[in-house]
Amino acid sequence: MDQQMQQLQLQQQQQQLPPPQLEQQQLPQQEQQHQQQQQQQQQQPTTAKPVSAPLTIADFIDDEDHLEIPTIQSNRKSNTLPCWGNQQTMNLNGLVLENVKESYYYKNHLVEIDTAQQLLDEVFYKVKHLEPWEKGTRKVQGMTGMCGGVRGVGAGGVVSSAFCLLYRFFKVRLTRKQLISMINSRVSPYIRGLGFMYIRYTQPPADLWEWFEPYLDDEEEIDPRSGGGDIMTFGQVVRVMLTKLDWYGTLFPRIPVPIQKEIDEKFAERKRAMLFGEGRLEPRSRSRDDDRSTRRRSRSRDRKRPGSSDRRHEEKRPRPTRCGHHLRHHHCTKHRKRCPDKGKQAREAKEAEARAKADAENDKAKESENTTPKN
Repeated sequence: MDQQMQQLQLQQQQQQLPPPQLEQQQLPQQEQQHQQQQQQQQQQPTTAKPVSAPLTIADFIDDEDHLEIPTIQSNRKSNTLPCWGNQQTMNLNGLVLENVKESYYYKNHLVEIDTAQQLLDEVFYKVKHLEPWEKGTRKVQGMTGMCGGVRGVGAGGVVSSAFCLLYRFFKVRLTRKQLISMINSRVSPYIRGLGFMYIRYTQPPADLWEWFEPYLDDEEEIDPRSGGGDIMTFGQVVRVMLTKLDWYGTLFPRIPVPIQKEIDEKFAERKRAMLFGEGRLEPRSRSRDDDRSTRRRSRSRDRKRPGSSDRRHEEKRPRPTRCGHHLRHHHCTKHRKRCPDKGKQAREAKEAEARAKADAENDKAKESENTTPKN
C-alpha cells in the first residue's frame, strides 16, 4: 500500500510540472532570438587575419582609410572597367595584333582559357619579358617605321607570350578588382607589368595619372627587355608609360595634348614638392609683379644713398672684350676687326696697373721691414 501511495504522489507532481517545451514557448520571443544569436557567435570560429597575412583583393577595395590605394581604384560602385579607344584591337599595333591572332600559342591554347585566374597562372609560367617580339626574331634590316615598311604576318617575327596574354586579358574583360590584384601582386613582377600595360592600352587617358601616381616611388625591380639587361623599378616603368610612346619597338596609344600637358605639370609640381621637402628651394610667396616693384624701389633707394656709386665702382667688373663704341653700336662693321685688338690692349693696360700696384705694395712692405729696429 505504501508503494502505491508513493507512486500516486509522484504522478501528481509530474502532472503539476510544465513540460520543457511549454516552458520554452512561454519565454518571450526577443529573449529566444538573443540566445540564438549568442549560440551562433559561439559556434562560429574566429576569422581574424594575422598581422603578416598577404594582401588580398578585399584589402584594396572600398577602403577609404587606405592611403596607398588611389581613389580611382576604391569606392567605385561598378566593378566593370571602361574601355577606351578601339573595342576590337585594344589599340594595339596592326602588325603585333595580326601576329598575336595567328600565333600557335594563342590559337591553340589561350583561346580555350576563359578565366582570369588561369591566365595569371600562364603569366607566372610563360612570361619572362614584356617586349612585343621574342629575342632575335624581329627582322629590322632595311625596314622603316613601327610596322617595318612590309606586309604579312611573318614580317614582324615571333610575337611574345606577354602580348598574347595581354590581348587575351582584353578579350576576357578584366574587372576592376582583378586589375587591382594584378598591379598589387607579389607573386611575379611580370603580373604587375602586364597589369600596368593593360591600363596604358585600355583605360581613358584622363584616368592614367590617378592609376599610376601611387606607384611612381615603387622600388620593386623588373627587367622588361627580351634577354635581360634593362633592369628598372616600377616607378621608372610607370613614368615611361606616362611620358613616352615608344615601348621596345611598338607604340602606346597617343595621349591627347591637353591631358599630356596636365601630366607634365603634375610631374613638375611633384618635383618642386620634393625639392621643398629637402630644403633646396624656397617657396614662392610673392608674385612677379611684387618682385618687380621691390626691385624698382631698391634701385631708386640705392641711387639716393650716399656712396652707392662708389660701391658700384668697387665691384669687380668683367674683362672688356670690346670697345665702348662697338658695345653701343653692335651693327657697326667699321670696328669689327679692330675691336679684339682694343679689347686686348685694355686688358693688358689693366693687368699692368694691377702689377704696378702689387709692386708698390711689396716695396712698402720691404721698407717697413728694414726700418723696424732689431732687438
